[in-house]
Amino acid sequence: MAASFSSLFLGGVDRLLPLMQESFPELGLTKEDCIEMSWIESAHDLAGFNKGDPLDLLLDRNSRTNGVAGDAATNGFFKSKSDYVKQPIPENAFKGIYDNFNEEDGETAFMLLVPYGRKMSEISESETPYPHRAGNIYQILYTVTWGEDETSQSHIDWVRRLYSHMTPYVSENPREAYINYRDLDIGTNNQGHTSIKQASIWGNKYFKNNFKRLVHVKTMVDPYDFFKNEQSIPPLTSWRKKNGD
Repeated sequence: MAASFSSLFLGGVDRLLPLMQESFPELGLTKEDCIEMSWIESAHDLAGFNKGDPLDLLLDRNSRTNGVAGDAATNGFFKSKSDYVKQPIPENAFKGIYDNFNEEDGETAFMLLVPYGRKMSEISESETPYPHRAGNIYQILYTVTWGEDETSQSHIDWVRRLYSHMTPYVSENPREAYINYRDLDIGTNNQGHTSIKQASIWGNKYFKNNFKRLVHVKTMVDPYDFFKNEQSIPPLTSWRKKNGD
């Protein structure tokens, strides 16, 4: 089991070092620890590509990387879940996390903590569809990967157990989730009609109070639900009835 810290500072190292020395002196950051690069080079680096690899690999969906995101996408199969944390997780909660990662299925898994605050908190929940802003300390991504010759169910069960363990320490009513880490465990559309009430089970987790506004947008833009997936937002059927459809 290993822990690593990756961060991106939009500015030069001469600006970064005084800030770090003031806010996080215990890390002992030095100039030698930092690598200055362009923004696109940083995206290339954080994706896990090697330093000499061409930047064009970012455009190739089938490219393989050595990074966290790359491992999840290219190691065969993966299952992810997400959470938002509003209060510091107590130290004793980490024992259960460690116990899970010490299991055999946890050997090919990772848990990513993404800090929030500052600019994220300055934007209103209702300003954009993305609502997870003020009040969140960080977001969590749980991912487990497995190869083609391995059994998927044991790995899926593993990440579900870890997710269950984290229940007391994360957001509630609703237990929020990140739409880009789509999790079909929290609900899916029916093959035919899906009610707004049913879709709100996962819609409120992803979009909170913005879900109702997005339903109205969907109804105006795609009233016949042509663009649909397992967790797409359904349109209001009352609009179609009103218009004689």
